[in-house]
Amino acid sequence: MELAVADGKAINVSEATFGKDFSEALVHQVVTAYLAGARSGTKAQKTRSDVSGGGRKPWRQKGTGRARAGTIRSPLWRGGGRTFAARPQDHSQKVNRKMYRGALQAILSELLRQDRLVVIESLVLDEPKTTALLTLLSKQGFTEGLIVTHEVDKNLYLAARNVPNLYALDVAGLDPVSLVAADKVIMTVDAVKKIEEWLG
Repeated sequence: MELAVADGKAINVSEATFGKDFSEALVHQVVTAYLAGARSGTKAQKTRSDVSGGGRKPWRQKGTGRARAGTIRSPLWRGGGRTFAARPQDHSQKVNRKMYRGALQAILSELLRQDRLVVIESLVLDEPKTTALLTLLSKQGFTEGLIVTHEVDKNLYLAARNVPNLYALDVAGLDPVSLVAADKVIMTVDAVKKIEEWLG
């Protein structure tokens, strides 16, 4: 299939990468797994055995008129342990490579169908100037969204990071959450070819 480039040209791309049917269930599963994998899972609380102190029985078992107590670190007491304490855990979900690539193909295809994907010949900045970047992007009617290049461009990254809702990534750093969240995605021709090689 042919993919239109902003300057009027067109490039041939794989139907499997940019013409795939959208599968909401697959995309949802992959996006959820990606977000779950980003969770640190380091939350930790102390049970009654973890809290310091409480080794001595506060008063004798019988005869005081008070409720029996074995430790001052009981969860019922102020300063005691937590009944069902949180423990560090791994939230990651398994997603195999075929599913991950299939989800990215479905997202890219849907972006193309919705006219949210713009392809340009190249995007080169001689210096990391935000105004220079915005001038280049305004010619494409692009003010916010996601910029994808075939490799890391330091000038582009530095120029884009100062603009709200404008993000720059290379193909290696591309992820389903960034693609789904972007209102519009602008890619260079080299990035499209690299994505096609990666996902094809």
